[in-house]
Amino acid sequence: MRYPSTHKEEVREKLVNSSRAIAKRGGFDSTGVDALMGAIGLTGGAFYAHFPSKRALFTAVIDEEVKNSTEMLAGDEESPSDHVAKRIRSYLSTYHALNPEEGCVLPTLGPEIARAAPEVREAVERGLKQTQKSWSARIGDPDAAWALIAQCVGALVLARAVESDATRKEILASSRRFLDKTHALDGPMPAPKAAAKPAAKRTRD
Repeated sequence: MRYPSTHKEEVREKLVNSSRAIAKRGGFDSTGVDALMGAIGLTGGAFYAHFPSKRALFTAVIDEEVKNSTEMLAGDEESPSDHVAKRIRSYLSTYHALNPEEGCVLPTLGPEIARAAPEVREAVERGLKQTQKSWSARIGDPDAAWALIAQCVGALVLARAVESDATRKEILASSRRFLDKTHALDGPMPAPKAAAKPAAKRTRD
């Protein structure tokens, strides 16, 4: 049986997409090649036809995750004025906490990323900087933009670490209220600052 010319590319894409969910749900390092391939109906022996190593697959997974998260979180020119508030409420939701396979990669794979190759950490850094830049422009405060990102990731880690559903909801709701109150996220997007006018030259009498 001959496969179509796009078969290898399609299998690779399926493997990356499947591995993203598996890794965010149960960790990447702790999941073997056989399990990753078995999830798409193939044997572990076929893995190396698509990636030279498991580390290479991890790099591809993080690249895809960062791209998707950045597009959603940073927004664009057509995003509404309350874009940051909406993204934070969605991020700090019970659904996100209970469904890690569908959410941000940082709360689940942050420690593994920290131990990964430089190119993986560089990809994450680029994505974070893009989100920070966008949020900073929207709320008018670069420091607050970094703090909001860190608060979101940290709160989700805590929410997933506790056993009680009531405590989980309390952590998330408290974080949402605190961020709304301290950063006025529902307010309009600040107007851009006018460029300073050059000082007029003094002429001699």
